[in-house]
Amino acid sequence: MNLKSYLNLYSLLENDRTTREERRAFGLSHSTFKNKPISQLLAWENQYRPQLKKPLLSDDISSYLYKVTFTLMVIAFIFGLFSGIVLLSYSGHEPVNVVYFIAMVVFLPLFTMTLTLISMFRANTAQSVLVHLTPAYWMEKILKLFPSKVNRNIQDIKISPLLTNWVVIRRSQCIALFFSMGLLLALLAVVVTKDIAFSWSTTLQVNPETFYNYLNILAFPWRDFFPTAVPSLELIEQSQYFRLGDKLSDEMIHNASKLGEWWKFLVFSTLFYALLVRLGIYTIATYGYKHALKKSVFSLEGVRALLHDMNEPMITTNAMGNEPIISFSHKDIQEVHKLDTSYDFVQGWALSTAQLQVFNDTMKVISPSISEVGGSNTLLEDSEIAHKSFGEVLFYVKAWEPPTLDIMDYIEELTKYVDKIIVYPIGTEAEKYQTKQQFIDIWIGKLSMMDNKMNAKKIWIKLP
Repeated sequence: MNLKSYLNLYSLLENDRTTREERRAFGLSHSTFKNKPISQLLAWENQYRPQLKKPLLSDDISSYLYKVTFTLMVIAFIFGLFSGIVLLSYSGHEPVNVVYFIAMVVFLPLFTMTLTLISMFRANTAQSVLVHLTPAYWMEKILKLFPSKVNRNIQDIKISPLLTNWVVIRRSQCIALFFSMGLLLALLAVVVTKDIAFSWSTTLQVNPETFYNYLNILAFPWRDFFPTAVPSLELIEQSQYFRLGDKLSDEMIHNASKLGEWWKFLVFSTLFYALLVRLGIYTIATYGYKHALKKSVFSLEGVRALLHDMNEPMITTNAMGNEPIISFSHKDIQEVHKLDTSYDFVQGWALSTAQLQVFNDTMKVISPSISEVGGSNTLLEDSEIAHKSFGEVLFYVKAWEPPTLDIMDYIEELTKYVDKIIVYPIGTEAEKYQTKQQFIDIWIGKLSMMDNKMNAKKIWIKLP
């Protein structure tokens, strides 16, 4: 399930004209998806998608979201690149304070990711404040101010708040990833192209030993694998900077060649906290987005009715007795009140295979062979079906249509090869397949007029 399928399903349900019989026929023809509602809905959407007007609403909105997201990612990458360059700007007179860069690549990501995790737990709330504070949310709101057909379509769609919030959360993490990539690229570019002297300075009362312990804790993910990417206590002592009249201490000048070793720690900090951990949050957001998408599908108007029609038999018309109740009419056409559970063949005159499957499901009948005769079939095709038939045949006909000569000719030909034919005049879906007695009488009268009385004894008629 993806957003396109969701939007297609939304559009189809908005203009759905399928009958319950068609839905049940679809469910029977896709029986492998039974008890898999998402798979059923995707298969239904795939089959009926060609009925939607072009251009598809899903294509318009997906294209819009892609353009907006791509634009925001480019902006975030450029902003991250310039932020990194500014933070690492080195005039040659004053060292670069690593505290600023550490705050940008460690503490800011951890803070925003904590807010993101909280917003995930609050995502099912329509007015989720944390979700609505994200740059992605407000940038999209600004872009919606520009009039366009797509914007009007988006405003008209009634998407659940759960899905909307997860879309914003997921896209925000993607945008944050590109911002961090810009920071990393700026760091690598500056380190390669310039000889930078790093230092650390803060107005807080932090001595080198305490600062070393802080950094050692931050470096726990890689300190055992890349110990050189962890500043030593000696480096921290040598790189502590005090702003006293803009003049560097003699010790810092003497150890200037060593102050550039900070770049390894900064690179690993960016890789782990700003990129790797953020990627983990993005993965969680993607999982939450997919879960919200599936959950939101069931909140679409008409989905539950659609699934019910696909999976539940329409009616049951069989009698309650255990044995068939058989009688003989005064016109020698044998009558049956209850169908058997299985027949060698099921055939229907001008009835599609899908319709016959629905009838069988409704009547609790199974058969290894289901065939359509009459209708668009040629006489040769009908003759071949009759010739291959044997045993007992359940033969559906439309009760409201009079028995034509073609139907009677086929039934007479069928009697040459089979032992028994149950003619079932079936009503319309609106009538719940119940047959009016006047139609039954017409069929009984017509069947009793068959010329070959011996073959006519093989014919039975199903009564309500």
